[in-house]
Amino acid sequence: MAWRVLRREPGGQWSGVNHKRIRRLWREEGLRRPAGPRKRRRVAPEQAERLRAERPNQVWAIDFQFDETSDGRRLKLANLVDEHTREALAMRVARTCSADDLVEVLAGLVAGRGAPEHLRMDNGPELIAWALRDYCRLSATRTTYIEPGAPWENPFIESFNGRVRDELLNLEEFTSLTVAQVVVEAWRIESNTYRPHSALGGLTPADYAANWTSTTHPALS
Repeated sequence: MAWRVLRREPGGQWSGVNHKRIRRLWREEGLRRPAGPRKRRRVAPEQAERLRAERPNQVWAIDFQFDETSDGRRLKLANLVDEHTREALAMRVARTCSADDLVEVLAGLVAGRGAPEHLRMDNGPELIAWALRDYCRLSATRTTYIEPGAPWENPFIESFNGRVRDELLNLEEFTSLTVAQVVVEAWRIESNTYRPHSALGGLTPADYAANWTSTTHPALS
C-alpha cells in the first residue's frame, strides 16, 4: 500500500523504486501496517436486533476481573451490572469463584430485586457450568452468551470493568482479602449513589432506578 501511494506522482523521486525496497525501508524504520477496523459481525437473519436492555432487570451482565493482595496472592472479582440502570449489583471479591459461588450471589440479588430476564456473559468455565445454567433455568432467566473472543459484545460490563481497573484496582494496594472486600464494596456503593452518568441524563444509577420505578410503577415507590 505504501509503495502504491509513493508512486502516485509521475516523475517523483519514488517513481523508479520497486515495492521490495519500500518494504525493506519500511521494516528498517520499525514501521507497521496500520491495524484495520474490526469486521462487523452481522446479526443473524432470525434475530431482528441485538439484545438491548430497555428496562431494569431485563439484562444483567456478569464478568470477572483479577488483582492481587500485597503478598502476591490472587484476587478474583465477579462483577454484575444492570445494563439499563448501570447499577453495579454486586462485586464479589474472593480468592476463587466457582459456579456455585455465582449462584449464591445471584440468589441473594434475586431475593431482593427479582430475577433478570437475561444474563449476558462470556463462555468461561464457571459461566457455562450446569450449576449456573440450571439455576437460571429454574429462575426463568435466559442465558445469553457472547461469541468466544468477542468482549465487545458485552459492552456495558467491559466499560464498567475499565472504570474499576482505572479508578480502583490500579490505585489501591490491598493488604488482605478482608481489606479488598471492604474497599471494593465501598467503591461499588459510591459508584451507584454518587457518580452521575451522562447516559442516564446526569443521574446516578441509584437515582435513575428510583425515578424509573416511581414513574412506571408508582405503587412500588
